[in-house]
Amino acid sequence: MADFQVRAVTKYVLGSPIKMRRVVNAVRGMRAAEALEVLALLPQAAAVPVYKTVKSALANAEENYALDADDMVIAEIKVDEGPRLRRARYGARGRFKPIKKRMSHITVLLEEDVEETNLSPTPRV
Repeated sequence: MADFQVRAVTKYVLGSPIKMRRVVNAVRGMRAAEALEVLALLPQAAAVPVYKTVKSALANAEENYALDADDMVIAEIKVDEGPRLRRARYGARGRFKPIKKRMSHITVLLEEDVEETNLSPTPRV
């Protein structure tokens, strides 16, 4: 694998990090083009922002660094917890029922998959 990485970050996505991680785990380690196909078919709503982030990282690789999109592999993809929106719901007998709307930060690192032919060690005679 190459040591050059292309990065894309989407912050403050309204959605629980636990639900986002279910989607992210489905595409971890895949080729970027293959991951986009899988994300387009996933039924979870969290697949949409993950799809957009992977597509953005792929566009960064093509436009900024002139890398081939077919050679890109997801080196690292992670979901971190963002801030929470605190909302109120009032319950019976004057009680306060807090609602926490969780946010996520999605980070995608792509790297070029270089197929090296001479990786096998030479036999000693």
